[in-house]
Amino acid sequence: MSQPNPVNTFLLEAGDLLGQIEEIVLDVDAASPDPEDINRLFRAFHTIKGSGAMFGFDDVAAFTHHVETALDQVREGSLKLSSELLEVVLAAKDQIKTLLDAAQGEAAVVPGSGEKIIEELAALTGHGGATAATSTPAAAKPAAADVLPRQTFRIRFRPDRALMVSGTNPVSLLNELRELGECTVVAKTDAIPPLGEIQADQIYFSWEITLTTGRGQNAIKDVFIFVEDGSELSIEPVAALPIPDEPRKTAPEPTLAEAARFGDLAPAGRASALKKPPTKDATVRVPSEKLDRLVNLVGELVMNQSRLSQVASRFNEADLDVPVEEIERLVSELRDSVLGIRMMPIGTTFNRFKRLVHDLSTELGKEIHLVTEGAETELDKTVLDQLGDPLVHLIRNSLDHGIEAVDVREQRGKPRQGTIRLAAVHTGSNVVVTIQDDGQGLDTAAIRAKAVEKKLATPDANLSEKEVFNLIFLPGFSTAKAITSVSGRGVGMDVVKRQIDALRGTVSIASEVGKGTTISLTLPLTLAIIDGLLVEIGDDQFIVPMSVVTENVELRRSDRARNNGRNVVAVRGDLIPYIHLREMFGQEEGEPEIEKIVIVRHEDQRVGLVDDRVLGSHQTVIQSLSRFYRNIEIVSGATIMGDGRVALILDLAGVVRSAATISKQLQEISV
Repeated sequence: MSQPNPVNTFLLEAGDLLGQIEEIVLDVDAASPDPEDINRLFRAFHTIKGSGAMFGFDDVAAFTHHVETALDQVREGSLKLSSELLEVVLAAKDQIKTLLDAAQGEAAVVPGSGEKIIEELAALTGHGGATAATSTPAAAKPAAADVLPRQTFRIRFRPDRALMVSGTNPVSLLNELRELGECTVVAKTDAIPPLGEIQADQIYFSWEITLTTGRGQNAIKDVFIFVEDGSELSIEPVAALPIPDEPRKTAPEPTLAEAARFGDLAPAGRASALKKPPTKDATVRVPSEKLDRLVNLVGELVMNQSRLSQVASRFNEADLDVPVEEIERLVSELRDSVLGIRMMPIGTTFNRFKRLVHDLSTELGKEIHLVTEGAETELDKTVLDQLGDPLVHLIRNSLDHGIEAVDVREQRGKPRQGTIRLAAVHTGSNVVVTIQDDGQGLDTAAIRAKAVEKKLATPDANLSEKEVFNLIFLPGFSTAKAITSVSGRGVGMDVVKRQIDALRGTVSIASEVGKGTTISLTLPLTLAIIDGLLVEIGDDQFIVPMSVVTENVELRRSDRARNNGRNVVAVRGDLIPYIHLREMFGQEEGEPEIEKIVIVRHEDQRVGLVDDRVLGSHQTVIQSLSRFYRNIEIVSGATIMGDGRVALILDLAGVVRSAATISKQLQEISV
């Protein structure tokens, strides 16, 4: 089995750290920052610098050192955090990403961009400028200066035995400790095995260090920041010491009480001090291709388990009942576990838009704050990957069209700062994502007029408010008065509709003039395996996603006659339109006396699907159609049944659109 490339691992971890940096910078309050936020920022840059130097990214390490120095001053209180400094830190994060991309041949570094950022940092911190940009971190590192009262710490460090395999030499950590102050290091050899059992790439030593420094405990923790996970580490202060007239050559010997406290006189105390601290939940990075392959294999297993159950039912053997039921249970648990692995919190997608709002609000001259809710809500990774672009379009529209300019908001008695709320919540087997703004709302008259001008609607069309709102999803529709870098070209909302439909989701709009607009996206949890309702038309079987089904009712020929040929059925006092699937699929012969209507919910309204029989629920493994059938709108995929037959999965949005098109054509013919 091939070993993971450590450079690729560094690049992945650096990407995560850069994302954390951006999130912290956009959330932190420059006027009253949380000290922990500053510490997290510093440690993220510190990790990138150290790991970058370790894996040969010297330009990244040299550049990052300057940002780390500035943040260290903020952390120690010698430099005040400001919005200007945060903007420079954000630009530095972008520069680091560009440097990493350039190292992989995916981008080009703009000449002088790094030096400009370093000069801006120098202007804010009062330290050297761009001349230091090309020096290495080690050369550029200033001598440790005491900024806190000198204090003695007792450090016990037992590294992970495999530390050398990852490219880290513990000797460099000890040397870095010596740079912080007066240091005494004692090696412990109690864990060294017999000579024949020693492995060359393993570490068997541990160290006890006494360090007197004025740099504080955080500086010591930063030394071990790369190796803390998997290692045994304890850092405890011994006592605060007065600053002597002359530097001490050696650290003071601990008192008898201090020695007993640290376990020097008792093996039990030593074991307690070296007890491994609680570690974070272990995680493993797995390429998405492997997960996709695993999901496909589980899908095939589900289909074959269904066939096995069907065969066992035909034999009617009591000896087969228990093992078949047990296999069904195990396959069901395996399916849920594997699909759970691909579920990711939507917050990973939400965090991307803080920077988008920050940059675009500045470009548009508006003050806009993004609020996110439900970041822990989980969705299948394949859904999340395809959700990013629609959300970008919707948020850009809220920024440009929705939120008014500052002076307009003040004239209308609104706060200067507009708010966009991005939220996600579970509802049954779906997730609903809402984008809400407190802007000017949608002007139905302007939308209708623009639709008539673009010949997307007729002047005498009797449209409801909902139908008017849905006009903005038509290709080429835009109410922008001028084309800008943000909007006005008539593309975007139709792309949103198509992409959400492709995810088997729905889009709905609610708006009130002067108060704002809310756009809701209803999405399935996963695109791999769904619960479906199996229906039959003649000899053909179809799957209706169970998440949209509300109930089933009967339809007799006499009921159709009473409605004068209108495709509506009365259900508890409400008239519900229905679509005759036999007619849609061209099977008009062999219609039974009593048919079934599966009532589903589509875009806040109920619609009936008429079929011959309802066979029951079915665990559906979705198989994509070949490219020859991709233009068929009324089906979204297929599944293989237990007897080997293929059942098509109905695309509800496509079925409704197709029925509306057929109805319109029939009306035009009759006229």
